[in-house]
Amino acid sequence: MLLDLPVLKKGSFYFIKDGDTDLILEDKTKRGLVIKETSIDEKLNVKADKGMIHDMDGIGHWVPIRWYFSKNCYTLSQVMVHAEVMDKKYTKLRELTCPDDDN
Repeated sequence: MLLDLPVLKKGSFYFIKDGDTDLILEDKTKRGLVIKETSIDEKLNVKADKGMIHDMDGIGHWVPIRWYFSKNCYTLSQVMVHAEVMDKKYTKLRELTCPDDDN
């Protein structure tokens, strides 16, 4: 089960877990979002679990919850690059939306 996998690295907005055949990058901001499909992520070109969020107009958008980077093709440092980009994106968003938040 994914919850029981060892955590190799964690940031403010992500976990990288050690699966049997994959390094799994989880987006902490998507915790609790129901997985609706597993398919190839268009941006990273790896398998990803995706859920659906709806905007204010009720339009649904597919969003990745976690990505599966094959250990045969990716190292932890390569996955860390994607994790750090995610962390910086969410940190910048938090600073814009919650400028007085010290977290």
